[in-house]
Amino acid sequence: MSPTTTLPADIEALADSLSACANELHQRIMRAIRRNGQDRIEGGEDEGNEAGGGAASGITQADAQALFDQEVALRQSANSLYVDSARLAVAGLAIPGQQLLSLAARARETIRRIDRAKEIAGIAGSLIGVAAAILSAHPQNLATALETLDEHLDALKDESLQKPGTTMKT
Repeated sequence: MSPTTTLPADIEALADSLSACANELHQRIMRAIRRNGQDRIEGGEDEGNEAGGGAASGITQADAQALFDQEVALRQSANSLYVDSARLAVAGLAIPGQQLLSLAARARETIRRIDRAKEIAGIAGSLIGVAAAILSAHPQNLATALETLDEHLDALKDESLQKPGTTMKT
């Protein structure tokens, strides 16, 4: 990938990465929902971790709905990037491509590991902000959106790794 994203393939790669983030978010939501069902059937908490990393924890219906809404917004952003990739490339929008892909990969990994629904929602919201800045073709908004996502991920990095067996909190 070039230092700046100007080719349709680069924009499509970012869209692929956002879609992967949405997929990871969906998996986390579904594990938490299944966990709720298991807890009701078993009548208690199970201390074991699920395969694939991290403990899947229960989640409230309101939190699940909010996260599903953010998943849909991420998918819509990715789909818009696919559709608009040629237009954005032709318009000469210079985007730090490797930085975008790196941040999206960090976000996907953090979504997979983090245990609090509110923090997952914050990451998803930051990703949506990055996609919106790109889609609006306003590079002045992109720097702020990238900085916000990076700061959010940095703040959660140490904390998410320190609590591998905790439950998802709201």
